[in-house]
Amino acid sequence: MRVESTCCMSDQNQASSAEVRSMPFASIAVVGLGLIGASFAAALRNAYPDAEVLGVDTDSRTCVVAADRKWVARAVRPDDPAFEQFVREKCDLVVIATPVAAVDDYLRRLAAWGYCGVVTDTISTKAHILEAAARILPEPRNYVPGHPMAGSEQSGIDGARSDMFKGINWILCPDESTVPEHFQRLHELITGGLEARVVSLRREEHDQAVAVVSHVPHVVASSLVQLACRHADESRALMRLAAGGFKDTTRIAAGSPKLWCGIAFDNAKALQAGLDEMSGIIDSFARALEEGDREGFTRLLAEAADARRALPAAWVPSTEKLLEVRIPMVNRTGVVAEVTTIASSVGCNIQSIDIDHISEGNAVLSLILTDEGDIGQLSYQLITAGFSVSFSPLEPKEYAHVD
Repeated sequence: MRVESTCCMSDQNQASSAEVRSMPFASIAVVGLGLIGASFAAALRNAYPDAEVLGVDTDSRTCVVAADRKWVARAVRPDDPAFEQFVREKCDLVVIATPVAAVDDYLRRLAAWGYCGVVTDTISTKAHILEAAARILPEPRNYVPGHPMAGSEQSGIDGARSDMFKGINWILCPDESTVPEHFQRLHELITGGLEARVVSLRREEHDQAVAVVSHVPHVVASSLVQLACRHADESRALMRLAAGGFKDTTRIAAGSPKLWCGIAFDNAKALQAGLDEMSGIIDSFARALEEGDREGFTRLLAEAADARRALPAAWVPSTEKLLEVRIPMVNRTGVVAEVTTIASSVGCNIQSIDIDHISEGNAVLSLILTDEGDIGQLSYQLITAGFSVSFSPLEPKEYAHVD
């Protein structure tokens, strides 16, 4: 199923898009061609060679590199008239992959140009862009917050690669106002084209969650390197010993200091809370040592070891076990946000989403799930939330015909 943007798409543009109807989006503007934005453009190029991708960046060299590598059909600076023309005439998806400080300017441009297509982003903090999108965009409901949990110690377009997102978790944050078809198309683009896995999070939970699993670990890694550097002055042999586990643990500390300083202060409240909690955990180890509490120290290590071993080495679902979940959407807003968030919370991976419109105002949400997660909990939570749900197993050959 494909649905064009709800407004601002000319009849001529709709007609020209007919040939590429099999793609979730035909004309995409990627704003910001750094590590993530350029990797996004490169992955799009591989997955959808017929899609028209315009790159936008403030750095002239970056624009040249992106065009030379054929990751974009064309790359321009923000003030180039070609950017405005592309947005006004054909664009149906804008991906903002800039630092937070640049967000307002680009949102104002989109608003001034009357853009009402789908907008998403790759920014690692959401507080500011959520407020800015609600305040600036003419159709805030067309903005679906996104965040790929990917990165590298390298920065900029020189570190970009087309397989950056394969197998990673890509957060989407729909809410009750999100247009279901917009979420559906983005889900297909991310899972089908980029080969990532979509995880739905409530918007208000995003910044706290990424602080714990991304921002605090970066500060901790940097702290470990600081510790080693201080003692390296005393023992020149120390850094020769810093191999194996130390290098693995501290790899992310090599990331761009300017970028990570920006991320830290954009998410200062959640990061501070996480660092305070981390300090308490470290104090627990220190206190056990001070008190000679071997049992307590061992328990702390065992709790962490058990949790770490429980993480799968790779997320590889079985293609032999697929399950279809069908949920009527009758006079109820926010169904997609609520259902996908529940699915993510119990570890279920949504392979694809389809929306069957039965009549005006009535539709059925169909999800194809892999064999991961707790299906029993999914069923229980959906029913508890007031949904009518039906489950049916699918054979792989059946799924191949689900369009």
